[in-house]
Amino acid sequence: MAFVQFSKVSLAFGDRDILKDVSVNLSAGSKAALAGANGCGKSTLMKVLAGILNCDSGDRAVQKGTRISYLPQSGIVYSGNTVRQEADKAFQYGYDWEQELEQLGEQLQSAGSDEKAAPLLEKYHALQQKLEDSGWYHRESGLQQVLTGLGFDEKDFDRSVTEFSGGWQMRIALAKVLLENPDILLLDEPTNYLDIDARNWLENWLANYKGGFLLVSHDRYFLDVTVNEVYELFNAQLVRYKGNYSDYERIRRAELDSLLAKYAQQQAEIKKLEDFIRRFGAKATKAAQAQERMKMLEKIDRIEIPENLKKIHFTFPPAPHSGKLVLTLEGLGKTYPSSIAGQPENVVLKDMNLVVENGERLVVAGKNGAGKTTLLRIIAGDDNSYTGNIKLGAGVSIGYFSQDSAEQMKTDKTVLQTLEENAPFDLIPKLRDMLGAFLFRGDDVYKSVSVLSGGEKSRLALLQLLLRPVNLLILDEPTNHLDLSSKDVLLDALKDFGGTVIFVSHDRGFIESLATRVLELKPAEYRLFPGDYCYYMEQVQKEQDLGMAEKSNSGKSQKKQEEVLDKALDWEERKKKKNERRKLERQEEELLAEISQTEDLKAELAARLERQEIYSDAEKSRKVQAEIEKTEKTLQDLTKEWESVAEKLAQED
Repeated sequence: MAFVQFSKVSLAFGDRDILKDVSVNLSAGSKAALAGANGCGKSTLMKVLAGILNCDSGDRAVQKGTRISYLPQSGIVYSGNTVRQEADKAFQYGYDWEQELEQLGEQLQSAGSDEKAAPLLEKYHALQQKLEDSGWYHRESGLQQVLTGLGFDEKDFDRSVTEFSGGWQMRIALAKVLLENPDILLLDEPTNYLDIDARNWLENWLANYKGGFLLVSHDRYFLDVTVNEVYELFNAQLVRYKGNYSDYERIRRAELDSLLAKYAQQQAEIKKLEDFIRRFGAKATKAAQAQERMKMLEKIDRIEIPENLKKIHFTFPPAPHSGKLVLTLEGLGKTYPSSIAGQPENVVLKDMNLVVENGERLVVAGKNGAGKTTLLRIIAGDDNSYTGNIKLGAGVSIGYFSQDSAEQMKTDKTVLQTLEENAPFDLIPKLRDMLGAFLFRGDDVYKSVSVLSGGEKSRLALLQLLLRPVNLLILDEPTNHLDLSSKDVLLDALKDFGGTVIFVSHDRGFIESLATRVLELKPAEYRLFPGDYCYYMEQVQKEQDLGMAEKSNSGKSQKKQEEVLDKALDWEERKKKKNERRKLERQEEELLAEISQTEDLKAELAARLERQEIYSDAEKSRKVQAEIEKTEKTLQDLTKEWESVAEKLAQED
């Protein structure tokens, strides 16, 4: 069986440990995700696994003949070939094997005796079987299937790769590693440049993939449906968790709650030692005791909390009041002239009528090129060349985040200064936490905006927008440069937002959690679905099932048709169950937060009881002890309630 195995692998950059005694085993059938905070070393580990980076120590074992393919996050640019020619390079292994077969054939012809020919013949047949099993003889259909699945039209196959943007170049790179059909697949952020249709296709491809894979992704839904184990990289250590990504988060959250309680106790102990050293360090009579406490402080093994599992919450400035009707579109149309002489114009939007009411979360869905970004630009006022009418309701103020927002971030001021200039006064004390939630941590806040990467500028532009008091947010791909924790922070804030949201996203989990209505776009067509994204997907599936039933009606029994119809019509029940589960998960999260806060309060009260002015005063001591007992009772009740909710969740699994 093909495999890649690492044992006690370590790697350091300067004095910073990236990997420390890391062990991992990937083989055929492995369906694993790699989790961890941004900058913890996930991409480095992928490169070490791929053999691109050498480790400082440890053992790396790769089964002979195992083929490994690796897709980096970004940076791949092609030139000099058509899309078809570039994708065909994925089959180089087959061309090499064919050449080897020819050489073996020549050796067989000149072998002379059966004794010399036998081992050559055995090798020839083994290589021929290997070539056949690899899918080599079906490479043309495989190439077409993968490129089409990733969003390329057949007319794109013979276009030069230089005609495609960076995102589409990365799709070509992804197509190549999939077509290589390796034994082990390493994918670093494969969904970054994919729309929902391409992501759905990749999910199905990975479900049927016979090799093993390890992937990094910030799309929770994608991870949940593709993996059955998660490796977390934290503090240069790697820990394996069974189950999909949501299972990992649930287990890790329970571990973290316990860790937070210990962290609070440790912080109280550290503060006590530091206070003593600060007060008595300079006094000759207490110098020895201060020195002793300094030694104690140095020996403390400090608890650290994983950044990707820290819960940060913030709220928008209150949305200004607006009328019930926020937006009305009447006969909206948009046409682009053809880029080819003699060809008809490209009609993107046609006779669109739409009413958006206050408080709605409307997601605009559709394939690339269907007009999603165009519609958002028109509503936001960035594109005025359209037909029809747009009416904004009374008191409506718009905040617009586009895919080009990063380009408008041009200033030599620091990240923190840029936000402070635009933030409401009452939010200024919370800016550091907000920046941390959007991946600007530590000294990052003092970086000049001019030196930020495109992704960093995009995150800053989004956060800057969210601090403005508006009541209609128009968001085009707001999650593109966010990790899972940042997405959760944004999602919670948008759920609590007092205004209206119109958005486009390729993150299915984000859409399912936020959207209350779905506007589906197709070229010159549109449909409005009066339910959430699950309802929309159910209706689309229902149409597909009914279409299949009608197409093969003559060859199906009445019973089979009824089964198809039942499948299409039971969305309501599944939706109800899903909503109940979401409610339980929210309840569990709230209870865990309350338990954590109560444990913090208990630790604080215990620390207060140790103070001389408290324990030496019987009345004060009695009051604090009573508060501790009350807190313990609250903790017991909350724990009992959490156990009940956790049990219900387990029954639904």
